[in-house]
Amino acid sequence: MFRARFAPSPTGYLHLGHAYSALTAFDAAHSQGGEFILRLEDIDHTRCRPPYEAAIYDDLAWLGLDWPRPVLRQSDHLADYAAALDTLKQLGVLYADTRTRKGEAEAALSAPQGEAIADNGLATPAWKLSLDAARRHLGSRYDDLSFTEHGEARRADPSLNGDVVLGRKDIGVAYHLAVVIDDARQGISRVIRGHDLYEATHTQVLIQALLGLPTPQYAHHALLLDDRGRRLAKRKGSKALRDYRQDGLTPDDIRALIAATPKE
Repeated sequence: MFRARFAPSPTGYLHLGHAYSALTAFDAAHSQGGEFILRLEDIDHTRCRPPYEAAIYDDLAWLGLDWPRPVLRQSDHLADYAAALDTLKQLGVLYADTRTRKGEAEAALSAPQGEAIADNGLATPAWKLSLDAARRHLGSRYDDLSFTEHGEARRADPSLNGDVVLGRKDIGVAYHLAVVIDDARQGISRVIRGHDLYEATHTQVLIQALLGLPTPQYAHHALLLDDRGRRLAKRKGSKALRDYRQDGLTPDDIRALIAATPKE
């Protein structure tokens, strides 16, 4: 079955860019007679808040989206991610890095957004994925890693991201590992998300191969820009969907606004 997902983090209110991603996945699933899955990526316990989670359900329902219940919340499956981390340790493809900066380790909790990482001191040792060890473990399969992007075959190049953080004792597991586990668990056949996550795919394909998990198809879409040419983002104070609702806009108005908004 065709399954697409929208997987926001409840660290703020959804903005127009989130609506674009959710609607794109929802429309694709329904055009294929498939299923649209909502997942909450809430492993960053320092920033996730219940009011934001409630607002996600409210905003998406207002847009006319529906999804199976109950919703998978990553915070309910930490033991599964820890088990996957242990498997990678046993494969010998992880190493403890005592030089990891706090900003890098904390950023690993969330989907990478291409922002600079603050250098704010050393973190406790982090478990990093060794590309050299992964290459030795997979042998010739390493150079054959691939995925499809909008139906076109692409070679995966994990070196784009280097040795990424996959876990740390005080923060648990990282985004790259959790998302791979959940896409397989939920049978996601096509990952539809913003183009800012395209490079993350190269690392995730490697993790899928190491853990023996399927690689879904991928379709990364353009990103919406504000009137200053910046990507929409919670941290930049982009206007929230709830504010458009309060202004009297309808779900159809949101779709029209998305169509008219500049993209990159």
